[in-house]
Amino acid sequence: MRVVFMGTPDFAVPCLQKLIDNTLVLGVVTQPDRPKGRGQKIQFSPVKELALKYNIPVYQPEKIKNDKEIIGEIKSLSPDFIVVVAFGQILPLEVLNIPKYGCINVHASLLPKLRGTAPINWSIINGDKKTGITTMMMDEGIDTGDILMQKEIDIREDETAGELHDELMQLGADMILETLHGVKSGSINRIKQDDSKSSYVSMIHKSLGHINWKDDAINIYNLVRGVTPFPGSYTFYNNKIIKIWKCSVLDKDYKAVPGEIIEVGKDGIIVSCSSGAIKILEIQELGGKRMDVSSYLNGHLINKGEILL
Repeated sequence: MRVVFMGTPDFAVPCLQKLIDNTLVLGVVTQPDRPKGRGQKIQFSPVKELALKYNIPVYQPEKIKNDKEIIGEIKSLSPDFIVVVAFGQILPLEVLNIPKYGCINVHASLLPKLRGTAPINWSIINGDKKTGITTMMMDEGIDTGDILMQKEIDIREDETAGELHDELMQLGADMILETLHGVKSGSINRIKQDDSKSSYVSMIHKSLGHINWKDDAINIYNLVRGVTPFPGSYTFYNNKIIKIWKCSVLDKDYKAVPGEIIEVGKDGIIVSCSSGAIKILEIQELGGKRMDVSSYLNGHLINKGEILL
């Protein structure tokens, strides 16, 4: 099979590797190189790095819908499929019509639920018990195409977005070849999505990680897991940002002001919520190292009765 691959982040890498090992990857389309980190050095996307390792041509349009030259290049490759995994741009109809068998997308939710960006994070933030991978035939909408295959997995009670990300990216890679062969042979029955059951999720911004202690403890717990490792959850203690990496839920009403520090101990810091409480287990001061509460308290003072904001 002749394939053009479109993708950008780490999530797309196992899928591209699977295609490189089992198909003819004619070219890779990824986002332009961006400055990253404190030094703002230009970095290649993880997908570009893998493509260069195998001497696969790489195309990096700022906006593919406006780049007639790159669209022409893709047409000239005559692919059987275009496979899209977290590319980061919407494909115009002109591109969708290029491959012989269609454009296939690997999406990290059980569509039509959680269309849009960051479905992994939102599945945990929302408190979902299950999620999975959907492969679908792309159309001009945002994650609205016909479903080809779905595989479901459980979300562990303590699972973070980072852990779920790694689990789902492998599942997507495991499904892609079966999907392509099924479409090519005609053995897969396409299922139209039920738009009445759809939901959309937005991008994750750093501000989302700011904990609102007036919320229920379980919602705060899900938020912490859903934004770990990025962008991370945080609160303010004496006007200083404190990142919270790990916590647990206490089903106990302390009848205190939301955000009030109830107990400070080596095994954790208990904070009151509107309902229940949170025990902070791992913490990080801005510019410092991530550490368990016991280690943190060796060099930092946290006072009982203070209010986290």
